[in-house]
Amino acid sequence: MLVVIADTSPLNYLTLIGEIDLLPKLFGRIIVPAAVFDELANQGSPAVVRAWAAKMPTWLEVKPDPERSSAFTSALDEGERAAIALAGALAADLILMDDRDGVAFARAQGFAVTGTLGVLDLAAQRGLINLAQAFTKLKATSFHYRQGLLDALLAQQEREEEK
Repeated sequence: MLVVIADTSPLNYLTLIGEIDLLPKLFGRIIVPAAVFDELANQGSPAVVRAWAAKMPTWLEVKPDPERSSAFTSALDEGERAAIALAGALAADLILMDDRDGVAFARAQGFAVTGTLGVLDLAAQRGLINLAQAFTKLKATSFHYRQGLLDALLAQQEREEEK
């Protein structure tokens, strides 16, 4: 079974677009550090995300925040640092994270990383969602993306469907 650690952003955006249940279908269990869960449940989170966190699904496991070394860059927020440290402590197979600095740091540590777009792309490849519809919903949120990346993923998906 894959060990998958998630940062706040993919959980937040997948919840906002109504696709959070893709995670157990794709990965089984998702593990988050307490700092990430706290960010999801925080008053600053959207109401739908707080409501989801309040009814934590059985496939989500919250672990205490691990000790972190001083090697972490200050560009990362608390959830990102905790997620990467937990990934190290559990020898994770994959980290779900969107923040560019966090992704770069995690990859530099040798971790495989994908974000919200990667999760949606994988789900579309497996026939679980319509990628164009998911991207339309995502665009209605505060998610930051490069249009060229969305276009490339959609074009790739269309080529796959034509085969």
